[in-house]
Amino acid sequence: MKAARSTVILVALALASGCAGRGPDDTPAWLAAQIDAVLAESPTNPPTRIFRYRYRGEVVYYRPPRCCDIQGEVRDAAGRLLCHPDGGFTGGGDGRCPDFATTRRDCAIVWTDPRAKSATLPGCPARTGLPES
Repeated sequence: MKAARSTVILVALALASGCAGRGPDDTPAWLAAQIDAVLAESPTNPPTRIFRYRYRGEVVYYRPPRCCDIQGEVRDAAGRLLCHPDGGFTGGGDGRCPDFATTRRDCAIVWTDPRAKSATLPGCPARTGLPES
């Protein structure tokens, strides 16, 4: 019981202090909650990363597939799942945004799991033949 109470207190203090490694101050609450969930799990390889893009005129957040048959996720600024552009059994996602990789713009890395063991992670993914705008 005492250990559980201590854990709750530590978590509350971490959340109140901004929880280092959680993202910039302008991180939407839903995204901060997702980051907290990632930090509560074991680290992934490759490390979990979250990117922000402009897609179809809107700001979206993209979390690439972590492994194997797990699908990537694209969410709107309110946190609603728009599509799975890649990953899954076929590697092609769910088919709802097949143009995501070729039409996304304005890449920004929002968050990288600070527990990542890799010292060198690539920046924003390159797109096939289309310049970032």
